[in-house]
Amino acid sequence: MQKDAKIFVAGHQGMVGSAIIRRLEGAGYSNLLTLSHAALDLTAQSSVEQFMQEEKPAYVFLAAAKVGGIHANNAYRGEFIYQNLMMEANVVHAAWQSGVERLLFLGSSCIYPRDCPQPIKEEYLLTGPLEETNEPYAIAKIAGIKLCESYNRQYGTQYVSVMPTNLYGPNDNYDLNNSHVLPALIRKAHEAKMGNEGHIVVWGSGKPMREFLHVDDMADACVFLMERTDIQRGLYNVGVGEDVTIKALAEAVMDVVGFKGEIVFDASKPDGTPRKLLNVDRMRDFGWTAKIALHEGLERVYLDFLALTERNG
Repeated sequence: MQKDAKIFVAGHQGMVGSAIIRRLEGAGYSNLLTLSHAALDLTAQSSVEQFMQEEKPAYVFLAAAKVGGIHANNAYRGEFIYQNLMMEANVVHAAWQSGVERLLFLGSSCIYPRDCPQPIKEEYLLTGPLEETNEPYAIAKIAGIKLCESYNRQYGTQYVSVMPTNLYGPNDNYDLNNSHVLPALIRKAHEAKMGNEGHIVVWGSGKPMREFLHVDDMADACVFLMERTDIQRGLYNVGVGEDVTIKALAEAVMDVVGFKGEIVFDASKPDGTPRKLLNVDRMRDFGWTAKIALHEGLERVYLDFLALTERNG
């Protein structure tokens, strides 16, 4: 990518999008194009097409998405499939119409079957049933991957899809009803510490295995892929290549937060997929690996949470 090329980052206010902006600015890219949801509704086809024709960005990072944890995915199934389908379809099609050189689409590791062999390789896509609790979101993301793949095959476009593992970092969502497990644990542990409580309650059994990637590493991988001209179009897993149990994660969070109480697991709540460890050999073969270790990342994100808490009073 040329340093002065016009680059559109869709979803720039979200956790991934804002990290991509930080990474691009840090690398000297000076012509970044961003619009809030209020300024451009990506689910509105005519608005997206008009915007892309007028601005004609050379590169697009499609990081906009309707996202959430197990509860949100299960409770708002219609919203999750509709909004994600509409956003990706509109942006990808308008990118092709307006002559975008390269596009990067962000998926999710939940696209893979619930009972996948571990670690999960890219070719395991569509080889078995999905996890039921987030199936609508996963179906939408699979459609986005196939959309990029189909445009590449029919129109010769240069669209690439990346599948991040569980992400965390600045601008995460700490709403206990809609957040992912790691930010929920940070908030619970912090509030329990401040309230001198004796325990925190964690959903599920604590046995599922999860992999966690700092969003700054994710942004670095995205820019890495867009900058490399020798990388083929396709699907790429992005992760750290190792996972931990939810129990071990909760203990690590408690250590970083400084909460000395107990962990109580609520087995009446769903566990979700038993294990989701990504095989990241494709990215490693191209020379990219994650740099931020989990404990270091937890320390960083807790400082960010404290700053956020202070700003919100």
